[in-house]
Amino acid sequence: MAHRFLSSTNRSSARFAFIFTVSLSCTYLCYSIIFCRSTIMTNQGYEGKRCSPSKNAGGKKLLGKLDNCASLEVRSAARRGSSDVREQSKAPASSGSHWADMKLRNMSVAQKYGNKKLPNALIVGVKKGGTRAVLEFIRIHPDVRALGTEPHFFDRNYDRGLDWYRGLMPRTLDSQITLEKTPSYFVTREAPRRISSMSHKTKLIVVVRNPVTRAISDYTQTLSKKPDIPTFEELAFKNKSLGLVDSSWNAIRIGMYILHLENWLQYFRLSQMHFVSGERLITDPAGEMGRVQDFLGLKRIITDKHFYFNRTKGFPCLKKPESSSQPRCLGKSKGRTHVQIEQEVIEQLQEFYRPFNIKFFETVGQDFKWE
Repeated sequence: MAHRFLSSTNRSSARFAFIFTVSLSCTYLCYSIIFCRSTIMTNQGYEGKRCSPSKNAGGKKLLGKLDNCASLEVRSAARRGSSDVREQSKAPASSGSHWADMKLRNMSVAQKYGNKKLPNALIVGVKKGGTRAVLEFIRIHPDVRALGTEPHFFDRNYDRGLDWYRGLMPRTLDSQITLEKTPSYFVTREAPRRISSMSHKTKLIVVVRNPVTRAISDYTQTLSKKPDIPTFEELAFKNKSLGLVDSSWNAIRIGMYILHLENWLQYFRLSQMHFVSGERLITDPAGEMGRVQDFLGLKRIITDKHFYFNRTKGFPCLKKPESSSQPRCLGKSKGRTHVQIEQEVIEQLQEFYRPFNIKFFETVGQDFKWE
């Protein structure tokens, strides 16, 4: 009987030991899982937490900590940017709102993390050719950041220095193009040399238009500001009956494109210059802007879907972005009705410009069909 009692006791002890061992193992496993999960979550949040500098930190320690935080944020932004680019390449071309969102995101990131750089490209001319339209159209591209005002650095403000000029520019990311527009550069003799001195790799955009129409538009703008100026005919001719044109009048001289171009070709290769047709910019804005994007090395994002023709103004406008209640048209000063000029005067000016136009067409390899 004693033997049976001992056997029963041994079995009970073994069973108890087994159950105790299993319970202990399960408890250890549960604690291990909880601990690992907590560690993983802490590590994920650590990078952000360590960027909250203590209010009592010393000056040098605080600056060092802020630098680390800034570099972490920039790396994070760069990773997000790379992701955006990959998504951009996958997006369908018809998704206009996608590109608007991309533009806003790029602007936001550039303003926070970008740098002010000297421009990669310039719209250098010509006055009353359509330069404002080209600027406003190209600005909707997410990889372009443009200065809205005309800085006139290379003609009027050159003595202020490049640091002053750079300070005017919008902040851009390394992948973005910095652009500015000042139409008077094209007719400023010192401008090509000065721009080449800044960077001989600068890309130049020139918007040209029938020089007769351009001169009339120029006069119309001046007349709206100075109603007491002489008539167009009085300013355009030294002797109207003899057909002697006054080429010293600025409105006439600007349209002698080949004379100005010869000066630019002393400092820049023709391949660094792109000539936009002011006429085609009205009739086919998407086509002209497509060629501008190609010239700047950009993906063709600005297409037909971005434009509609405003019959009141007589030129294309940008369609309403989703973030706005109004379409984007150029200001009231654009598209104003020209003063009426006698047909005889127009023909005399066409005859005057013909040899200049022919040489210009031959040099740039384009026939703009201004006859």
